[in-house]
Amino acid sequence: MNTRPANENRELIQSVIETLRQGEALLMEISDEAYTRKVEIAFNASIGGHYRHCLDHFRSLLDAAITGDLNYDHRERGTLVENDRFAALNATRELREGYEKLDSIFIPRLLMVTCKTSYSTSGSQVSPSTIGREIMYSVAHAVHHYALIGVMGGIMGLPMPAGFGVAPSTLRHQAQAARIAA
Repeated sequence: MNTRPANENRELIQSVIETLRQGEALLMEISDEAYTRKVEIAFNASIGGHYRHCLDHFRSLLDAAITGDLNYDHRERGTLVENDRFAALNATRELREGYEKLDSIFIPRLLMVTCKTSYSTSGSQVSPSTIGREIMYSVAHAVHHYALIGVMGGIMGLPMPAGFGVAPSTLRHQAQAARIAA
């Protein structure tokens, strides 16, 4: 049973939309070469690889709102989204539109989540959750990957959108500290 007001459910969905908009801003500011460049000091990863990984989670979660099963292990590496900035931009916009259309009635929906979390077992682990809880996880997960992207961008000398890769709670804290200092 959902005891959360409808506006709070909508705020959870809005957090995904905001996160995807940050991704769109990044994709509009960087070059194709920067998107795919491997950064040796960052485990030879690329911005595109981290960004694709974030979109995979958001895609899996949006699909799970309909199916009731969420499997974070079903991801494809080396896709067009990882290797083509324009494809990533289109995928981001498509996902954003999907979340804009998502009815907040889905937020309390129960689902089973599958994800490999153990190094010592061969299979994946399964746990019950809700769409709302997984939105919270996916946004926090994306913020951390955005932070890694920001570090990679810094190594490459790229300008990053304001606040990119900074958690909403950190931005709020920084704003409060600035008001106190003023």
